[in-house]
Amino acid sequence: MKKYVFLVCSILTAFSLSLKAEKHYGIAMHGTLKYPSTFTHFDVVNPNAPKGGEFKLAIVGTFDTLNPFLLKGTAPAGIRDILIESLMKRSPDEPFSQYGLVADSVDVAPDRSWVVFTINPKARWQDGVPITAKDVLFSFHTLSENGTPNQKMTYKKVKSVEALNDRTVKFTFNKVDGKYDAEMPLMMGGMALLAEHDLKGKDFEKTGLTPLLTSGPYKVAKVEPGRSIIYERDPNYWGANLPVNKGYFNFGTLRFDFYKNATVAFEAFKAGNSYTREEADAGKWAQNYNFPAVQNGLVTCAEIPHQHQVGMRAFVFNTRRDMFQDPRVRRALAYAFDYDWLNKHLFYGAFTRTTSFFDNTELAAKELPEGQELALLEPFRAQLPQEVFEKPYTLPTFDKGSRENLKIAKELLKEAGWINKGGKLVNAKTGKPFAFEIILNTPESEKMALALVRNLKQLGIEVTVRTVDAAQYENLRTNMNFDMIMHFWGHTMCPGNEQLFYWSSKAADEPGTRNYPGVKSPVVDTLCNTLTNARTREDLVSAAKALDRVLLWGHYVIPLGHPTKDCVAYWNKIDHPPLGPTGIPSIHTFWAK
Repeated sequence: MKKYVFLVCSILTAFSLSLKAEKHYGIAMHGTLKYPSTFTHFDVVNPNAPKGGEFKLAIVGTFDTLNPFLLKGTAPAGIRDILIESLMKRSPDEPFSQYGLVADSVDVAPDRSWVVFTINPKARWQDGVPITAKDVLFSFHTLSENGTPNQKMTYKKVKSVEALNDRTVKFTFNKVDGKYDAEMPLMMGGMALLAEHDLKGKDFEKTGLTPLLTSGPYKVAKVEPGRSIIYERDPNYWGANLPVNKGYFNFGTLRFDFYKNATVAFEAFKAGNSYTREEADAGKWAQNYNFPAVQNGLVTCAEIPHQHQVGMRAFVFNTRRDMFQDPRVRRALAYAFDYDWLNKHLFYGAFTRTTSFFDNTELAAKELPEGQELALLEPFRAQLPQEVFEKPYTLPTFDKGSRENLKIAKELLKEAGWINKGGKLVNAKTGKPFAFEIILNTPESEKMALALVRNLKQLGIEVTVRTVDAAQYENLRTNMNFDMIMHFWGHTMCPGNEQLFYWSSKAADEPGTRNYPGVKSPVVDTLCNTLTNARTREDLVSAAKALDRVLLWGHYVIPLGHPTKDCVAYWNKIDHPPLGPTGIPSIHTFWAK
């Protein structure tokens, strides 16, 4: 294959009404691409990494299907990245840029009303059949109808898709709020590709444990349902020498073993049955990583101060429940939660309280709104709490004890119609007690949940905690059948269409989305669309801050905390690219010593 791929509008100031477009080797969401057309590999990899050997990983969870696009069923973690390719591949060290993978060129209209991909003539399915435009059309129609809720929601913005010839596909987009979604060319570049000749005429939702025919670097070699899966690198992989793949997919064999809880998975790591482990529990990191293999130098423990996004981990209110519909109630419960105690006694003070859905990045709303962000919020002043404009969002601290915070919580609950009778909080009108359940999927989360339970008991609120298996938890969460859960929302440095999947009114009513709180706000809907339509980095940052601020002051969650460093342990059987402040490299860039 040629050592260049082809670029999309690297400069977004080129957005004009002209419908002319040129072939390019990549797509930048905002600004210019980092890598030139002559690039040979991404900076974060070792292009000369040796091939071969085995990599083992312990995963907490289970699986009952090998199709990662089904809502019914649980696919093995990571299977999509290992097996399935897309037209373009995302750069690992840019906010949001893509370079050619299955497609070796791309044309984009300056107003982003359409995109045309040209398929690399060397691209092949693993059975040797060429990938064609018909496969792209088949993939789009299949995922639009049977894919995940996120895919269905996004692909509805496609007005039409057509094969211009055997190797060329054109997507034309609908306008949203009078504009074309600037992210859609990249969303289609990242669409998973399915083989028409493998799946046509089959029931896509009943593929079960039969591996899909894919074009990726690995094949499924062995499966023990729910317990383990082994992948073997395809020696005939068509894309091994592409610039976007240099330094990736180095192991000959990948073995993933699945465990019911983190404790057993940790024991597997200690025994050498898992080669890497990223530790999120500061208590375990401080106490449990002194086992013999560490002492003997067989396992390296690295602490890496980071500067990357941390996402939002939080207790989540299901506002579909009557008791949580009033934001004053949700705010009151946050006042009762002593996170300072939790951090000190469970996490050795290693965590920082999360106060933004985009914390630790330029996207976080930390100060009062001003400039472009304020201009976005101003039209909605009457629909938003006044605090959005007058106060930076903060969470209560417990430096001086809990008395003052509990007093504030009681006042808020009283305003919302809840009073204390005989030591129990009850609804003043109905007499119904304030009681709810927290659903968890890992025993490791119980300590945090029980700390919240103890705090709320002081307000007369009765809370139970129930830990269920992975399959039951996924069913309850998918169908929004819970009072409260713990959840983590991650994000990239270029948030976009996934925010509609997280927060839009439409997502609130669709099973399988991640709008677990049930946010239904015209303001949030508008800001999510503004985010996806951002034409410059400045526009995106302003929209993200505005969305962040509105969500925070909606009190939909009780934020937990995040570490200020990445903690990773790994056996000396493997090596890796440099560990830097932007995050731990993908395991697919590691190699066997």
